[in-house]
Amino acid sequence: MADTVELAHKAMHTHQRLQHVALNVNKFVSMRSDPVLAADVASSDVISIDGMGIVWGARALGLPVKSRVTGIDLLTELLTLCAREGFKPYFLGAAPGVLQQAAQRVLDKHPLIAFAGLRDGYFTGEQEADVVCEIRSSRADCLFIGMPTPRKERFLAAHRDALGVPFVMGVGGSFDILAGAVRRAPIRMQRLGLEWLYRVYQEPERMWWRYAKTNTLFAGILAQAIVRQSLGMAPRASSALPPGMGQAGG
Repeated sequence: MADTVELAHKAMHTHQRLQHVALNVNKFVSMRSDPVLAADVASSDVISIDGMGIVWGARALGLPVKSRVTGIDLLTELLTLCAREGFKPYFLGAAPGVLQQAAQRVLDKHPLIAFAGLRDGYFTGEQEADVVCEIRSSRADCLFIGMPTPRKERFLAAHRDALGVPFVMGVGGSFDILAGAVRRAPIRMQRLGLEWLYRVYQEPERMWWRYAKTNTLFAGILAQAIVRQSLGMAPRASSALPPGMGQAGG
């Protein structure tokens, strides 16, 4: 976490663009069949491990993963940084009511923070150019995008150079958590890697199939990788990754 915050701080201080992406099991599985999403993620500057499933999978394969950096925790740390040093954040995404409530709760905690702007995620493809212009004109120091995968990755890949924002980051459903519309799992469940189960508990109709499908697919992918490793076979490169993007660190 400290390393990631420092990288973001440096980007905002020097006005050099840095794009962050958080990798969880759902996104990892989606990347296997979506070459555009895979390229968008692999072309990011910093890739952090968000989900415990990725941590456990990496460790099972002997990869030196120290810890994860969750999107909501990183967002919270960076908002504290903005309040302390006068950086201006821009919130893009979520429903209008959720977005306003999230911003208000941030202001309640950090009265001195100055938002560069707020824009909900309900805009059309025809309005996208105007949204980009609004963000660029705001002179924001950091941009947090609360839109679902792969929409936020596509938006950043298409416009990150035109946005003129030093630090950009997709935060998924973090605005819902900031607004209090969705509760985080208890700390004990977070440490046990059971946040997904808590999400199913809160939104069973919407979330149970997603987690049942992605967790099963991820278990199969990991099992194949472990078997290949035990047999001394080279890792199987994902066909979704374009040439030159077979590895990503973070």
